[in-house]
Amino acid sequence: MGRIGISCLFPASWHFSISPVGCPRILNTNLRQIIVISVLAAAVSLLYFSVVIIRNKYGRLTRDKKFQRYLARVTDIEATDTNNPSVNYGIVVDCGSSGSRVFVYCWPRHNGNPRDLLDIRQMRDKNRKPVVMKIKPGISEFATSPEKVSDYISPLLNFAAEHVPRAKHKETPLYILCTAGMRILPESQQKAILEDLLTDIPVHFDFLFSDSHAEVISGKQEGVYAWIGINFVLGRFEHIEDDDEAVVEVNIPGSESSEAIVRKRTAGILDMGGVSTQIAYEVPKTEEVAKNLLAEFNLGCDVHQTEHVYRVYVATFLGFGGNAARQRYEDRIFANTIQKNRLLGKQTGLTPDMPYLDPCLPLDIKDEIQQNGQTIYLRGTGDFDLCRETIQPFMNKTNETQTSLNGVYQPPIHFQNSEFYGFSEFYYCTEDVLRIGGDYNAAKFTKAAKDYCATKWSILRERFDRGLYASHADLHRLKYQCFKSAWMFEVFHRGFSFPVNYKSLKTALQVYDREVQWTLGAILYRTRFLPLRKIGMLIIPCSGGCPKLCCAVWQPPPYGATKHLQCAGWN
Repeated sequence: MGRIGISCLFPASWHFSISPVGCPRILNTNLRQIIVISVLAAAVSLLYFSVVIIRNKYGRLTRDKKFQRYLARVTDIEATDTNNPSVNYGIVVDCGSSGSRVFVYCWPRHNGNPRDLLDIRQMRDKNRKPVVMKIKPGISEFATSPEKVSDYISPLLNFAAEHVPRAKHKETPLYILCTAGMRILPESQQKAILEDLLTDIPVHFDFLFSDSHAEVISGKQEGVYAWIGINFVLGRFEHIEDDDEAVVEVNIPGSESSEAIVRKRTAGILDMGGVSTQIAYEVPKTEEVAKNLLAEFNLGCDVHQTEHVYRVYVATFLGFGGNAARQRYEDRIFANTIQKNRLLGKQTGLTPDMPYLDPCLPLDIKDEIQQNGQTIYLRGTGDFDLCRETIQPFMNKTNETQTSLNGVYQPPIHFQNSEFYGFSEFYYCTEDVLRIGGDYNAAKFTKAAKDYCATKWSILRERFDRGLYASHADLHRLKYQCFKSAWMFEVFHRGFSFPVNYKSLKTALQVYDREVQWTLGAILYRTRFLPLRKIGMLIIPCSGGCPKLCCAVWQPPPYGATKHLQCAGWN
């Protein structure tokens, strides 16, 4: 019968053998032999765990680098050091349709590398809270009394002036940018409001404020600013440092070199508000895109460097926001129900006892549509799949290829090498009630939405009363969550043609603990030339036939001719 001999560099008296007869022999071994077995077992275990730990350590290097970059981007949670003379400031006032908000930004002295952007961050007060203030109503409410606009906006500017050190006021740029509320006003009223601002503000405030610093921006500009803001926070404009970074090859239009540039892959954005839905993403290769859907701009601070020239597709769809879509849906229900009742002699929806059965409302909920003195009574059936089928015609899709909502052209998206962030309704729909915000998964979302829709309204109300939903989720959200879930799903997958197995959408309210606003992208774009003041470039106001968003720059030798004017911007 065979025997296994174990002999190591131990004392001779520790030599022993183990018989395959088994355990009885082992039990009879002396204490020293037991110690040897224990030591060997411990050594083998230590070796195994060392291998595992080393492997995990090196396997986590990529994640550790990403975490370090994350930490670098959230350092702005500290209060801004207003006593530091090297800190600079900038102010952006967002004049929206329902109110106006002022954001104060700050950044340290530029590092001198013309390839790098300013490190702009939101200013924080002594309590580490973002320096932000909002007032109501929207600036467009003063359309018929423009002389009151400067008084209306003064509280915001006083608030900003209190936080920016007095010695920095004269060099602090102030931008007053108006959005949707002002866009719908006649041009004469827009002009009157802006003229009041440009006339009165310099009298009372010492901020750097010129004619080009107050304007009504287009939906396209707003979309590009939002795109710049999210990609800046994500660090996508930084130079490639690690092998794990996702990259793209980009052919720069107008570049002297025919070779493609390899740089970090940027993220696209999806934003669904109450009234409109917007999509923006980089078109890395030369695609034939209509000028009104494309923004091409140089985000670098040197117009001769093309490394940071970006071509971004931007499309805004009015009427495709969550609330506007529900209104269109209800208008269709009302019109169709009235017509069918008249033609067929029915009484559907005319009394609570004979309601219109709405698949897009939670099970057994009661609702009403009132128009022109008439009322249509609704009762929810909570059928998510039928709801999706019912709202599909509202996408206004065409049979043409490469089109999205309303038949608008959409350049190809390289789904295998892309990443998108979904804001506003994309986040609220997934998180407020369903509590699955973050990495989007179509199957998981569909199941959660189906379950929610099919749950009786009485149970949903009970859960709401128990505080099981997000703190800012109200009864309006609960009532229309089923519809908005179906609408978001259809817009994303049918409207924008994202495959149901797409895994690279993140729904978010904040990125790196920061709420990302388009105002961040606006100040980044508008201050991009400031770093070159230190190395011989001067900013000259636009004139003549320059596009609306551009700068003419004078470059003394050795950067160019003695007087070299060049427009750098986009319409």
